[in-house]
Amino acid sequence: MQKMTEIASGRLLHEEVADRLRELIVEGVLRPGSRLNERVLAAQLNVSRTPLREAFKQLAGERLVELLPNRGAHVASLSRADVEHLFELMSALEGLSGWLAATRRTDAELTEIRALHFEMLAAHARRDLPNYYRCNHAIHRLINQAARNPELTEMYASVNGRLQSLRFRSNFDARRWDHAVDEHQRMIDALAGRDAPRLRTLLEQHLLGKRDAVLAQFDAAAADGLPALTLSSPTAEPR
Repeated sequence: MQKMTEIASGRLLHEEVADRLRELIVEGVLRPGSRLNERVLAAQLNVSRTPLREAFKQLAGERLVELLPNRGAHVASLSRADVEHLFELMSALEGLSGWLAATRRTDAELTEIRALHFEMLAAHARRDLPNYYRCNHAIHRLINQAARNPELTEMYASVNGRLQSLRFRSNFDARRWDHAVDEHQRMIDALAGRDAPRLRTLLEQHLLGKRDAVLAQFDAAAADGLPALTLSSPTAEPR
């Protein structure tokens, strides 16, 4: 792994470390409930323990990591009820973002979102979930930014941060993943047409669909007597 430098693009090292840890949590490399071993992670990321501990504190503030007395840092876990409640809230926030973005977006913003959409389609065709998800995440973030409501953006970022790993996992079902791509095309069309009611509805339904996919995984794991976090990775071909 490439060594991290003290300052990268004007950012402090612990912020870069936090970004990398966040990515590992989202992609399920660091699983919910797992202990974050400082020695192992410091070696993997090629950094000292000081920026690593600062990164843990940053992620704890985002509620992605739990700092437990005498037990160290652990990846935060969500209960089934937490998942239901957070996705319901996220659905409303996404819907409001879409409504406002449809009325306030600029042509330049639409062009940028469309470009990301095409990148996302290419990643989907390759069954490249990590790159697909990075484009997907950027599209939703740009729609939220186009809403031009800083209070909404602050709440959106807080709630969405806790759901990133589950939004990623919702695509483990290949049919659901394919359906999500179709939904995104309809979102782009509604955004281009400034159809605020339609974009709001599409985004709300999109998030509730992700909720249902994740809850189905929780329930399937429970039926098999497995922890909810024991979820398989997506296959290269649709199931």
